[in-house]
Amino acid sequence: MNYQYDPEQLKSLIRKHALRFGQFTLASGKQASYYLDCRTITLHPDGVNLIAAGMLDLLLGNYFGSVPDCVGGLAIGADPITASVVAHSGLRNRGLLGFMVRKEAKQHGTGKLVEGPVQPGMKCVIVEDVITSGGSALKAAQAARDFGLEVIGVLGVIDRLEGGLAAFQEAGIPLATLLTIQDFPES
Repeated sequence: MNYQYDPEQLKSLIRKHALRFGQFTLASGKQASYYLDCRTITLHPDGVNLIAAGMLDLLLGNYFGSVPDCVGGLAIGADPITASVVAHSGLRNRGLLGFMVRKEAKQHGTGKLVEGPVQPGMKCVIVEDVITSGGSALKAAQAARDFGLEVIGVLGVIDRLEGGLAAFQEAGIPLATLLTIQDFPES
């Protein structure tokens, strides 16, 4: 089955499975009255397929000025997104490669921080589930650059609108997301 991106269907899945209300401490250390547990969506068959379809529409439509050679992000949150985008790109005969950025370099073998069939000089887009401060995606982007990849953008599922965009602008990296928290007026 070749999924088509439907933002309303993705919003429905997020409301049902990922959006929680209460008091939460985010990865950035900030306190929040709601939490987006997007792993419940990126590890859900309908969710990850909708995400991949939406992201590929942007990636293959030259959203970042050119089509990247590869996509990837910080392990473990970006891994299901990367895998699904890579698989869907194959179904569309576009063949994007994927990569993972480890949180720390391996202490054995080749000691790599960036894993996958990518080579220096390739254009890449960093994928992420939730954008808050942008810290995780910026860390992944820096590791990709250090490896020799050309980072042409960051693509997230949802932006909490809490400073991530400004952080990416400061780093000179374009940001796009499929949704923002404003798509969920109850939050």
